[in-house]
Amino acid sequence: MIIKTSELAQHQIYNILIGCVQPRPIAWVSTTSKEGINNLAPFSFFTVASSYPPVLCFSPAFKSETVDGEVRLVPKDTLRNIQDTGEFVVNVVSRPLAEKMVQTSGDYPPDVSEFEKSGVTPAPSQMVRTPRVAESLVNFECTLFELIEIAKLPGAGTLILGEIKCMHFADQVYKDGHIDIEVLQPIGRLAGASYSTVNERFDIERPVITKVAKS
Repeated sequence: MIIKTSELAQHQIYNILIGCVQPRPIAWVSTTSKEGINNLAPFSFFTVASSYPPVLCFSPAFKSETVDGEVRLVPKDTLRNIQDTGEFVVNVVSRPLAEKMVQTSGDYPPDVSEFEKSGVTPAPSQMVRTPRVAESLVNFECTLFELIEIAKLPGAGTLILGEIKCMHFADQVYKDGHIDIEVLQPIGRLAGASYSTVNERFDIERPVITKVAKS
């Protein structure tokens, strides 16, 4: 079967993509508004963009709001807060935090803090004003590196690249310069309401290519 994306509606493309690109890591992003309200929301369009400088990227989509009978696309609280302050924290989601993470995915008003709704603890950061999730085993304090608006369309995202300025690790998860995945228990996003854990792992070494010098 061959499908041209031009022949599909936005929701059809979305369903295919989240069904194929899985499991996806989850960025549990905390931000602070100009008014001082702490926001917390999960995003699964998330990955590492660079290791040096250390840059993470995630992409929140626009949300639709109806104003006076007209549907408008508006930025989510996370994007707006980062645009205003240039700061955010990416908190890693471990299995014991999964239910609390999902609780923060609700469409709450901007003046409501998802920290309070989910019952997680805001902890002071070192280099940004935005708090981190105290219960998370790994936190990355970031400043805005670049912001790229893909398009102003339903389902379109704004790619946010953040440079990591400070990292927090729980003592039990950081050992000899490496992360203990058995302790971290990271979860991944699947399609629908499904998530995954790391239940099975296997190693495959990369091929060693011997380059032959040209005579």
